[in-house]
Amino acid sequence: MNLKKIINFKNISFGSSSAVITSLAIIIGLSNTINAKINIITALLIIAIADNISDSFGIHVHQESECCKPNEVRKVTIDNFIARFLITMVFVLFILFISLTYSIILSIIFGLFIITILSYSIAKRQKINPYKEIFKHLALAILVMFIGLILRNILSTFAIKLVK
Repeated sequence: MNLKKIINFKNISFGSSSAVITSLAIIIGLSNTINAKINIITALLIIAIADNISDSFGIHVHQESECCKPNEVRKVTIDNFIARFLITMVFVLFILFISLTYSIILSIIFGLFIITILSYSIAKRQKINPYKEIFKHLALAILVMFIGLILRNILSTFAIKLVK
């Protein structure tokens, strides 16, 4: 079975990378809230459905503005939605069925693995150094996680002062 025939990386690259980056930021950003698991799962489900529809629609409109064929527009839109939905649901399952600490660790490992696979595939298709692409994309993913952590700390400090 040829993986390239089953999965069109071009069609899923945006949805997959977006699902990973956004999910990791949400998981880290909400990990120390009261009822963290419920908050994280709720946010991830909103991302998996509402935000995903919004992004898929944006891709759809962009593809139409590029005068792509209707069948191609539809395929890219659907592939993006499915990729983003499925990856986000994996994060939901981690949070739902594993302790929060371990699910965060597993989510980070899984997310960085997905980014690595996408980066490697893109680099090979473009015939460029895969290690450079992987490093660049992982650095961005890690930066987003740190931003989520910093925002979590700043906002939780502000919330504590606001409640007092």
